[in-house]
Amino acid sequence: MSASRPAVIDAFERHLRLERSRSPHTIRAYLADLRDFLAHVDGDPISGDPGSASVADVSGGGASSAPQTPLQDIRLADLRAWLGVLAASGAARSSVARRSASLRTFFGWATRQGHVTVDPSLRLVAPKRHRTLPPVLAKDDAAGLLDVAAVAADDDDPVHLRNRAVLELLYATGVRVGELTGLDIDDVDFHSNVVRVIGKGDKERRVPFGGPARTALGEWLERGRPRLVVEGSGAGLFLGQRGRRIDPRQVRTLVHDMLTHVPDAPDLGPHGLRHSAATHLLEGGADLRMVQELLGHASLATTQIYTHVSIERLAASYAQAHPRA
Repeated sequence: MSASRPAVIDAFERHLRLERSRSPHTIRAYLADLRDFLAHVDGDPISGDPGSASVADVSGGGASSAPQTPLQDIRLADLRAWLGVLAASGAARSSVARRSASLRTFFGWATRQGHVTVDPSLRLVAPKRHRTLPPVLAKDDAAGLLDVAAVAADDDDPVHLRNRAVLELLYATGVRVGELTGLDIDDVDFHSNVVRVIGKGDKERRVPFGGPARTALGEWLERGRPRLVVEGSGAGLFLGQRGRRIDPRQVRTLVHDMLTHVPDAPDLGPHGLRHSAATHLLEGGADLRMVQELLGHASLATTQIYTHVSIERLAASYAQAHPRA
């Protein structure tokens, strides 16, 4: 006897968590997309914030009384119809593309596991995403941001020392905010000036940093961190005011707040510093493959968007400076 739909979806959640090492945020998104799609084919649309789905919601633990359509009965036309409804309701192309990817992931796994005999998503084509150029800081603005952090750290306040080290390391390495907050003290190698990062899919990489980041990290570890440590701080490299490992929300707030002190700089978060680091590396002559490795991109195509950013900036400078532009 084949497994029930709730049991299959529970197994899919475990697959994403244990075998694919997906983040809790990604898992919630996959399950939310699946919940909405299955509600559509059941004829009982669910509204609300897709990001708030739980396994119980998706598995049929909610209050819906609609009969559940067997997974084996779902066809390509059902998938296309749901994506069509999303597009007609004004969903962004990127949102439709992401939900299409969620369905392909689920049905591909379900087919391999024998829960369905034919994968209905094999010929599902999602709309291509518009490649939007990420906003970045100009080099002078990036220098201004780090100067502001350095001046603030002159008072030797441990939080200010930490803030300077956080910003220097973000810009020096281009690491993701989640990667930064997950760093432990022994992930920093001062002998080689590299930091060991655990990225998406639990993949490890080593990223170099320069002299300013080394100085800021050294001062934080010598004079800042010991004054914030409490019982239970653990080995976290960066700590919050209460002595616990700093979280991504605190880092985002820090970056936004510090940029308000840089005149005319765009309002960016930590990912904006990542974009800026990649763009400035390429503008400085770095090899595209090297930047891919530093950023931890699985595909070179992801890294190539930064070449478009640089070309756009070059075109803008040309238009402003050349007499016959």
